[in-house]
Amino acid sequence: MRKRSMGRRVGVLLAAAVLCTGFPAGKLLPVGQVLASSGEQDRPFVALGADLKPQEREDVLKQLGVTEEELAGCTVVTVTNEEEHAYLDDYLDANVIGSRALSCVLVRPRENGAGLDVTTKNISYCTISMYRNALITAGVEDADITVAGPFPISGTAALIGITKAYEQMTGEEISEDSLKTAANELVLTGELGQVLGDADQAEQLIAAVKQEVVSSGISDEEGIREILKKAQTELGISLEEEDQEKIIALMKKVTGLHLDADALKAQAKDLYDKVKNLDLSVSQDMKDSIGGFFTKILEKVLDLVENIRK
Repeated sequence: MRKRSMGRRVGVLLAAAVLCTGFPAGKLLPVGQVLASSGEQDRPFVALGADLKPQEREDVLKQLGVTEEELAGCTVVTVTNEEEHAYLDDYLDANVIGSRALSCVLVRPRENGAGLDVTTKNISYCTISMYRNALITAGVEDADITVAGPFPISGTAALIGITKAYEQMTGEEISEDSLKTAANELVLTGELGQVLGDADQAEQLIAAVKQEVVSSGISDEEGIREILKKAQTELGISLEEEDQEKIIALMKKVTGLHLDADALKAQAKDLYDKVKNLDLSVSQDMKDSIGGFFTKILEKVLDLVENIRK
């Protein structure tokens, strides 16, 4: 994962410490108890869809386990339908996103290294692993997250609310590239789950390829293609060329985010444990080919500089 500033990291750790004082490691206080025992900086962080009707708002707060009185003590942000379209229109049909922002989330910090814990309520499409894998790509870590809808909804737009609440919690801005790549990953994983008829396989495929791409430092198309080919073989998956191209395009974006391979595993350990024994390393011939390609580019640049000097 990207490096955090020391000051911001200390703030989050202090918040986590206050929230977890007197409870076993990894456990979090109910919202009401958090508000009763913490300071301003330790409040739970809530993102609410801007288009909730009064009854829907009441229903979704019940799903989140927050009363209106407790909500007054939370840090609250609002997510608009315009924001949802801004980040999801490239990957989803506008009709699927809809015209109302309804997804809501509750975010609280966890201890350093505790990873992401996600709970979903009334979410019919996005799985917990889909959220976690996409959120890691966005740069979200060490948080307890509840995603809820007032009634069954897909939950794809909840990614926007999670990141907005997380930014409030940590004081760190999530870049547009990171959020758009995460949105791309969330939607694509869901599509692959439908193609394969198995959401778990889709989640493992994306996790495995991302892990190898990040850890190996390979960013060229042919290298990613070989990793994807090996991942399909290892997992017993066969995708159409169109779907493979979508994964390769996603991974090229991922390489530009400078993610940390160890952080991927730490934030979603159970998911990455499922793929840790897959052999996805590219062949030496491929490595030599990649190295030779960049060597030739460097040689051309040096030749150009030398000619300019003459």
